[in-house]
Amino acid sequence: MSAAPAYSEDKGGSAGPGEPEYGHDPASGGIFSSDYKRHDDLKEMLDTNKDSLKLEAMKRIVAMIARGKNASDLFPAVVKNVACKNIEVKKLVYVYLVRYAEEQQDLALLSISTFQRGLKDPNQLIRASALRVLSSIRVPIIVPIMMLAIKEAASDMSPYVRKTAAHAIPKLYSLDSDQKDQLIEVIEKLLADKTTLVAGSVVMAFEEVCPERIDLIHKNYRKLCNLLIDVEEWGQVVIISMLTRYARTQFLSPTQNESLLEENAEKAFYGSEEDEAKGAGSEETAAAALPARKPYIMDPDHRLLLRNTKPLLQSRSAAVVMAVAQLYFHLAPKAEVGVIAKALVRLLRSHSEVQYVVLQNVATMSIKRRGMFEPYLKSFYIRSTDPTQIKILKLEVLTNLANETNIPTVLREFQTYIRSMDKDFVAATIQAIGRCATNIGRVRDTCLNGLVQLLSNRDGQCLPECLIVMIRRCLPAELVVAESVVVIKKLLQMQPAQHGEIIKHLAKLTDNIQVPMARASILWLIGEYCEHVPRIAPDVLRKMAKSFTAEEDIVKLQVINLAAKLYLTNSKQTKLLTQYVLSLAKYDQNYDIRDRARFTRQLIVPSEQGGALSRHAKKLFLAPKPAPVLESSFKDRDHFQLGSLSHLLNAKATGYQELPDWPEEAPDPSVRNVEVPEWTKCSNREKRKEKEKPFYSDSEGESGPTESADSDPESESESDSKSSSESGSGESSSESDNEDQDEDEEKGRGSESEQSEEDGKRKTKKKKVPEGKGEASSSDEDSDSSSSTSESEMTSESEEEQLEPASWRRKTPPSSKRAPATKEISLLDLEDFTPPSVQPVSPPAIVSTSLAADLEGLTLTDSTLVPSLLSPVSRVGRQELLHRVAGEGLVVDYTFSRQPFSGDPHMVSVHIHFSNSSDTPIKGLHVGTPKLPAGISIQEFPEIESLAPGESATAVMGINFCDSTQAANFQLCTQTRQFYVSIQPPVGELMAPVFMSENEFKKEQGKLMGMNEITEKLMLPDTCRSDHIVVQKVTATANLGRVPCGTSDEYRFAGRTLTSGSLVLLTLDARPAGAAQLTVNSEKMVIGTMLVKDVIQALTQ
Repeated sequence: MSAAPAYSEDKGGSAGPGEPEYGHDPASGGIFSSDYKRHDDLKEMLDTNKDSLKLEAMKRIVAMIARGKNASDLFPAVVKNVACKNIEVKKLVYVYLVRYAEEQQDLALLSISTFQRGLKDPNQLIRASALRVLSSIRVPIIVPIMMLAIKEAASDMSPYVRKTAAHAIPKLYSLDSDQKDQLIEVIEKLLADKTTLVAGSVVMAFEEVCPERIDLIHKNYRKLCNLLIDVEEWGQVVIISMLTRYARTQFLSPTQNESLLEENAEKAFYGSEEDEAKGAGSEETAAAALPARKPYIMDPDHRLLLRNTKPLLQSRSAAVVMAVAQLYFHLAPKAEVGVIAKALVRLLRSHSEVQYVVLQNVATMSIKRRGMFEPYLKSFYIRSTDPTQIKILKLEVLTNLANETNIPTVLREFQTYIRSMDKDFVAATIQAIGRCATNIGRVRDTCLNGLVQLLSNRDGQCLPECLIVMIRRCLPAELVVAESVVVIKKLLQMQPAQHGEIIKHLAKLTDNIQVPMARASILWLIGEYCEHVPRIAPDVLRKMAKSFTAEEDIVKLQVINLAAKLYLTNSKQTKLLTQYVLSLAKYDQNYDIRDRARFTRQLIVPSEQGGALSRHAKKLFLAPKPAPVLESSFKDRDHFQLGSLSHLLNAKATGYQELPDWPEEAPDPSVRNVEVPEWTKCSNREKRKEKEKPFYSDSEGESGPTESADSDPESESESDSKSSSESGSGESSSESDNEDQDEDEEKGRGSESEQSEEDGKRKTKKKKVPEGKGEASSSDEDSDSSSSTSESEMTSESEEEQLEPASWRRKTPPSSKRAPATKEISLLDLEDFTPPSVQPVSPPAIVSTSLAADLEGLTLTDSTLVPSLLSPVSRVGRQELLHRVAGEGLVVDYTFSRQPFSGDPHMVSVHIHFSNSSDTPIKGLHVGTPKLPAGISIQEFPEIESLAPGESATAVMGINFCDSTQAANFQLCTQTRQFYVSIQPPVGELMAPVFMSENEFKKEQGKLMGMNEITEKLMLPDTCRSDHIVVQKVTATANLGRVPCGTSDEYRFAGRTLTSGSLVLLTLDARPAGAAQLTVNSEKMVIGTMLVKDVIQALTQ
């Protein structure tokens, strides 16, 4: 019997003898009566002795399953082949059984002995598949067999089988929760696994079975942090979520001191005059209260988690990026959370489903951490192709990010959105305008007037042409009006007395607006503020009484309220109208309206049997109502862990685990230390001691290498990943690798390490220690504590820059430590260092740019060197003011000194150089009465009494150019002559350098986007590729200060204009290949444009 031809003929034509025959004619009954013969050809192929036919049949069956077709009736034929010797067939059989074992439990139990034999198969894929099928049979009777199989698989040599064992643990736990204790032992064993394949699966099992057993994570914490980068994406999400909860229970909050400082700052800002009058006593007590709280020092393990998860922000998986973002939001210091903004904005280019989840989380983050998304405001602008739910979420984010700086841009966007065809989106936009008006008082009137203009769309008088066309097409114009009325009602409650005209305007719209909510809002406004419209209110009630029976229920209720309020305030005109409305309401079909009418009548109409409440009717109806608070719907969602289903739904989902609160006091960090096995200690102890001595202080050198985790925070943060990898692995191979690495580092250090070894040998001989060394060590301790306290407020890039000087100080030879105290002050205490006063006539002392860059690398704080030490030479150089021929022997030149002018800091300091090339002395050199343009002023130099032949003199004058390049025209006078001269400044001389940290630069740059940003591309020549040349050319062109930057190919400079103090931020992105990009951010757009032109000219010459 051959089954293959019958299958290949696709049930057509004549079949062989003894085989079912199918007719071509549909009326023959083959279509309607062939169910009992379905898959017969596949069953025959599975019953043959040929492995090729079995393999072909299994491929087709698995393909059927993949397409969603039911293949359960083939279970008996497939399960017989579980003992097939062909590996490929057996793999596909196990794939089938995993799918249908739960449905066909009785038949699967018959083959359980075969599955148990499969657990011993030499092929790891068969062993894993057998365990997977065994755990898919949901029968309580085989629980002991499953437990035994899981325990054996947990000790398997193959990591793939161990991974499968981890997957089987939650299945067994859901089948029989009484096995929890035994399963925890297996989980503990698998958590100690060092392979990345197992890590994600066992953490998932831990989360399902025993998430409360935090003690199981202690010893494996550092290992999980270091393995995280290599785990598969699904495992990364699970591990990051678990480590987020773990960190919230084991580390202190990095924002505890920041919140304390914010509270004190807020109290000081809003303090009353009485508090100020109390004198310095209260300030001293407040200052003494601040240090009462211990300074925050970030735990090295906390830092390890943040450092190892940061690279995952560049992952291709949106789930991984979202997991890292929620970890940073919940765990990182405020100064470091900003790094996640760029990664989240990148995800907005993904599919709409990903955008929806990301925007939900961004909307929550933007309420508390608005600043980190402000630079990316344009990324949240709405496209016409966005789905409605994405549009509404982007609106939410834009509203959260709106502040007094960017509100004009945001409102212009909203004005465009109102013209959309999407009704729900238009309604949400108008609500967003209302929220902006509520939150930003400066634009409240603007928003209110804009919404009132929208109300006039019935006649098109106040609308653009495009909106009039839309109204004529019967598009959502009525909805715009209705939603505007609802928002205006809420805004008017804040300042009703100032907007009587708007209430009158709304009253006129009752004839045209048909949306019930809008009509009800107008009636409520007229009734609440009827004293502002005493003539119009009764007429509105008259109109509403005529149409009372045709109104919606919500409108009828407000008509009753309006009648009651007018009866109490203007009973002469409205008494009969009120009685008429109450009579109509008394017989209404809705019982709410009937009850309201009866209640109102008894309350306002006096009667002999009137209760005590009727005397207080005015207080009840006309009581002042608080203005509504328009808040974001995402305000209270942050108590859910970001990225979770519960956060998405704003309701606690099944299986959700609450995010723990930060502990008041840090638990013992030593629980995460892993002891190295004794035999490993003995074999390498002497070797390690010799190697580690030079790199630690006295106390650290005496303690063994296994105690490095308990050393000071700075040393821990430097050797974090190394120590954690050593403690996480108990094998000698990993330690020997680290030792080889240490040897290579030792050889590379050269004479410095040899010198530091000699220092280590002489550490016990205190008499031989030089004084300078002692001072350096004490300053090291101070800087250690200061750097550790500020560690929570810097980004991870700045942290790495900070750690380099610490290691440099430890390896500095004694000769460098014997430097005088003044030199130490200049490097360590730059903020307290005041430069010596410079004489106005003497040329400025200037440090070369290369030396300045080197000195910046040695500083221990975010701030750079003081301005007076870093003022570069102006590119302009000395320029001629008066030629010797025109000056009859008097030669006058001028230079821009870039020094602060002593008379007025808003003036540019200009050095005037006089030289007498004539044969007669020149007397009475001074500046005549200048005729200057508006805003420009001059401070003259003192008169030079006499200038002998061949002599030269220098004077300093100050010119306030008023932040413009307009020339300053004035007269140079002697006793006999007057010379008309003019000084025109380059744009780069109109500013002074500002020194700020990288975080401050990014924050200020985020405020100067849009029209305040000028960007140009340029090609840098090969001669302008080195740091020294680029910095020299930029600072020579413009008087700007260098800002430290973590990226090697990016240069940042900052300055302020002298007159107005406006910030000027310059960024040069000098990419190794392709065009460089120059960006200038400044409020002064003209200055920014001219500066871009000058800098490009300087760099491309």
